[in-house]
Amino acid sequence: MNRIQNGWFSEVNSQWPGQAMSLEVNSVLFEGKSKYQDILVFKSKTYGTVLVLDGVIQATERDEHSYQEMITFLPLNSHPNPKKVLVIGGGDGGVIREVSKHPSVETIVQCEIDEEVISISKKHLPSLAVGYDSPKLTQ
Repeated sequence: MNRIQNGWFSEVNSQWPGQAMSLEVNSVLFEGKSKYQDILVFKSKTYGTVLVLDGVIQATERDEHSYQEMITFLPLNSHPNPKKVLVIGGGDGGVIREVSKHPSVETIVQCEIDEEVISISKKHLPSLAVGYDSPKLTQ
């Protein structure tokens, strides 16, 4: 499971032939396996805290906003008056955080299979997991 070699994490994926993403690791904050997937959280030298699931980078503190905003604001602003939103996945909480900002949204329901991702994100990625504090979120 350990994808850290010589102080570097590298994501090598067949979806991106001929390239890889590597980040220098300052410290490992969490490494384990949930019921569903391998989970790695580390502090990188330049991207802040990084969440990795099954070897694939899910979020970095440095650039997570670009993903979270695009995945929420485009559909929300394409609907004339969104009131109820279903978030499938999104265990780090960033999508919920962004959906909560939309003034017409009244209720957010999340369907996340891996409770451990939620728990780990609350501990290690509080700037994303703040979405779980939204009064619009129903559990």
